[in-house]
Amino acid sequence: MINEQIRDREVRLIGTDGEQLGIMSSRDAQKIADEAGLDLVKIAPTAKPPVCKIVDYGKYKYDLMRKEKEARKKQRTIEVKEIRLSPNIDTNDLNTKINAARKFLTKGDKVKVTLRFRGREMAHMNSSKHILDDFAEALSDISVVEKPAKVEGRSMAMFLSEKKN
Repeated sequence: MINEQIRDREVRLIGTDGEQLGIMSSRDAQKIADEAGLDLVKIAPTAKPPVCKIVDYGKYKYDLMRKEKEARKKQRTIEVKEIRLSPNIDTNDLNTKINAARKFLTKGDKVKVTLRFRGREMAHMNSSKHILDDFAEALSDISVVEKPAKVEGRSMAMFLSEKKN
């Protein structure tokens, strides 16, 4: 809220250079802001009494947008990368998949390791769980099992995330 939109009886006023001007009526605060050629902006509406500051509103809005943009730039979204395996995977192929998962985990992403079953492989689901266990064991130095292996339809999935120091 700015200038005439502020309808509170009393406000705590902060001057242009950050000094406290005290508690006064909103009319008096508006007069002081008009004399300075600036705007009266309510910066803390939930406080008792509300806190208003004398600032150039355009510059204030610009600074808020810059801070918000800077905060968005610094935040990082965590992606879930999927690695698919089959029950009859060879050791070298498994090592290649482990190295790919290691790369994803060091970048800060989560890894979903999926063991897919086709046809007759469905009958031997339980005996293939050791592949996911070996996968997790090989990456235990940099990762932790977030969700253990669980059967979902024709596949078995496990989630790994980066180990927190």
